[in-house]
Amino acid sequence: MNHVCNNVHAILRIILNNKNMDDSNCMANDTVYMDYQATTPCDRRVLERMLPYFCDDYGNPHSQHSLGVTANDAVENAREQIASLIGVRDRREIVFTSGATESNNLAIQGIARFYREKGNRIITTTIEHKCVLEAFGALSREGFDVVFVPVLSDGRIDLNAFRSSINDRAIFASVMWVNNEIGVCQPIEEIGKICRSHGVIFHSDAAQAVGKIEVDASHVDLMSISGHKIYGPKGVGALYVTMQPRIRLSPLLWGGGQERGMRSGTLATPLCVGLGAACEIAALEMAIEYERLVRLRKCFLEKVFDALPMVQLNGSSEHCIPGCINLSFEGIEGESIMMGMPEVCVSSGSACTSKSLEPSYVLRAINVKEDLSHSSIRFGIGRFTTMDDVEYAVEKLIKVVERLRSMSPLW
Repeated sequence: MNHVCNNVHAILRIILNNKNMDDSNCMANDTVYMDYQATTPCDRRVLERMLPYFCDDYGNPHSQHSLGVTANDAVENAREQIASLIGVRDRREIVFTSGATESNNLAIQGIARFYREKGNRIITTTIEHKCVLEAFGALSREGFDVVFVPVLSDGRIDLNAFRSSINDRAIFASVMWVNNEIGVCQPIEEIGKICRSHGVIFHSDAAQAVGKIEVDASHVDLMSISGHKIYGPKGVGALYVTMQPRIRLSPLLWGGGQERGMRSGTLATPLCVGLGAACEIAALEMAIEYERLVRLRKCFLEKVFDALPMVQLNGSSEHCIPGCINLSFEGIEGESIMMGMPEVCVSSGSACTSKSLEPSYVLRAINVKEDLSHSSIRFGIGRFTTMDDVEYAVEKLIKVVERLRSMSPLW
């Protein structure tokens, strides 16, 4: 069996070494990937770190023999890498999960059910990820008093409404760090101060923030992280749970009591290692990468607005991550734009809801007109996006918008 594994490793390393990561969008020729909010390609440096733990160091990290100890050491190193990226001193505060959806559900349902005797009011916003909204919906059906705080027209939370939503029965609030559709960053530090002044536990879905902007875990009590949003593997995530003060959760999964009893089940060592490696790389490259994406974003928007009239940027242009650009094109459907430029991989909304014909609930929440909501496209740029990619995508976009508008009775 070992010789088979060694052969697989050799073949994979030859493939990796033959790929040029410096100037690659990880796509076929003449196709540009611009959907980095839906998922990111796994960085080949991350995959390289993962490979030994599939066939060579394959021990169960919860076993006490030498192979288990080797695997456990790798998992704990990954835990430390994640903790370091988000400013956490004690790596035990990092709980591995299968992804941000599980992390969000574990935090939201776990907190609400554990602290139910203290109160029943739980608070979130109208623009959270679908998994957060669904989790709150499920708790509402269990009798919890759910408050959905509105956001302003730029996508930022209405802090006055948030303060007003807190009463003496409020136990928990969840506000995403960066929105997955419009890229708007929330004032997490201010929200955290409000929560602490009222004794409300504060969770943030940071799947779109970690590895892209500076994230300080001291502002929150719990934080959700996703591997495949930061050039790591799919199927792994993490939940930061502070130990000072100690936060308790009712688990979603029961079993052997792994992960401080919060998330039972054998950890997938290769995936944990991959998430850790992705966080380590992000910590080293994030600042430079941010400035590069700012330049790409500026170029993209200038070219689009110079060439096309009646285009609207959705969400704040100031409080946002540079890699997420949500535009509405008056007079045409977003789906038609996507179909008209198959060479450019973009989204007409979040990946979880883009198959729906309903206008985006996020755009509705920031009062974008319904016809413009239907004409929106989300462009995501990231680590492997080049200036050539941006120019190619803009060229395709301008052509298809002009062609569709020339045929549109609305235009």
